[in-house]
Amino acid sequence: MGRLYTDGINIGYGEQLIVKDLSVEIPDKKITTIIGSNGCGKSTLLKAITRIISHQSGTVILDGKNILSENTKALAKKMAILPQTPESTSGLTVSELVSYGRFPYQKGFGRLTKRDYEVIDWALEVTGTKEFKFRTIDALSGGQRQRVWIAMALAQETEIIFLDEPTTYLDMAHQLEVLELLKRLNVEQGRTIVMVLHDLNQAARFADYIIALKNGTVVKAGNCDEVIRQDVLREVFHIDAEVGRDPRTNKPMCITYNILKGESNNEKNINPYPSSIFANC
Repeated sequence: MGRLYTDGINIGYGEQLIVKDLSVEIPDKKITTIIGSNGCGKSTLLKAITRIISHQSGTVILDGKNILSENTKALAKKMAILPQTPESTSGLTVSELVSYGRFPYQKGFGRLTKRDYEVIDWALEVTGTKEFKFRTIDALSGGQRQRVWIAMALAQETEIIFLDEPTTYLDMAHQLEVLELLKRLNVEQGRTIVMVLHDLNQAARFADYIIALKNGTVVKAGNCDEVIRQDVLREVFHIDAEVGRDPRTNKPMCITYNILKGESNNEKNINPYPSSIFANC
């Protein structure tokens, strides 16, 4: 097995299982994207792997050890996570928030070192948020806040970065900037990136490995050509998709799709017209 994997984990809230007997391997130094419909367990899986929530049974293994036995600071030096809807204390400045990413490296009274300040400035620079350094988080737009949170995750300087819908609130240009930044971190620094994306074409364009979930189980895992296929999208999303090739990247792309009537509990009130790529296929 690889460096990071789950072995038969079950995750639930109360008596309801969200993720069921799930065994997946995260390829090292690659970009992995998790796709699936709302409520299928994507975010829950990320939270369990990063120890934000507990799993009921099974194990999550990192570097040959069960993550439950890892020291918190030691684990925080290996993996960082940007949750789906992060929240910060009112009145906190951008610089202060990003400095929280240096927590695993602080000793004694927790004072920031010269190295800490260098990393913070680098994270602000690469995410295009340096101009907001002394502004409060409350004064920023949704897209600006999202980039600041990504800067905090980068300031943690971990080998593995988890991001739950990192392009939320961002316009198309900033979405591309963020994904290209993650790609550079992967290629140039060998960082392992694991993220949840709703946009299948972004997943196909940037991911080396895709995990498609349905009802807490894996329908298909593999490279983009193995997962972004008509039969897989039919099973995972209940759609009849037209899959072609991106003329710039030659990666598979969902061109258009229809909802499959009669195969979903949401058959009523369905728009009968095909949706387009711009609907975050």
